[in-house]
Amino acid sequence: MSDAVVSQLTGPVLEPENGQPESMVILCHGYGSNGNDLIQLAPQWQAILPGTVFLSPDAPEDCPGAPGGYQWFPLTTMSKEERKAGVYKAAPVLDAFIDQSLEKYGLSENRLALVGFSQGTMMGLHVGPRRKKQLAGILGFSGALAAPENLIAEMKSKPPVALFHGNQDSTVPFPAMFEAAGALEAAGVEVQRHLSQGIAHSIAPEGLQKGGTFLATIFG
Repeated sequence: MSDAVVSQLTGPVLEPENGQPESMVILCHGYGSNGNDLIQLAPQWQAILPGTVFLSPDAPEDCPGAPGGYQWFPLTTMSKEERKAGVYKAAPVLDAFIDQSLEKYGLSENRLALVGFSQGTMMGLHVGPRRKKQLAGILGFSGALAAPENLIAEMKSKPPVALFHGNQDSTVPFPAMFEAAGALEAAGVEVQRHLSQGIAHSIAPEGLQKGGTFLATIFG
């Protein structure tokens, strides 16, 4: 990766209070949001993940119509074709950020979890299984799997996955969670999934709690 690609992503970081991090969570925000938004998850998990460094980069592109917001890729039609093209375009940028961050903190892939919301979940589910060295896991809220038809041919590792979705989500309707889980399971990935009742396009309190438990479990 070139330095230009590596340095594209910056955003807030929450480091452990005591010493060298033992694990890392990279938070990938949704369309039109930013790193300052999703880093707010970190303090909620810090008590059960005291040795974890949380990084919440801004996505690489300014988001039209969302001042201070960013996008991993454009979403004008919400079509599967647009999502597919988008994740492939943005993947090298996230991959480079992962490489840079692991090197900076002296950690290996099995101590890294990707956490995404909406478009950030699409990025995590695309990039994670295509990395040669297996990540600790992927936690996705309110997202989808782009290009499921290419997963088996392109995947290089099988990190465990946990997916959460609200049953009132009109932005990314909840069947996307079951489609993603089905494709991942067909590829041999261990998947947990949970449908939150009465929740729209957001993270339910139970999702936050169960997601934290998933992270604590995969980090051992």
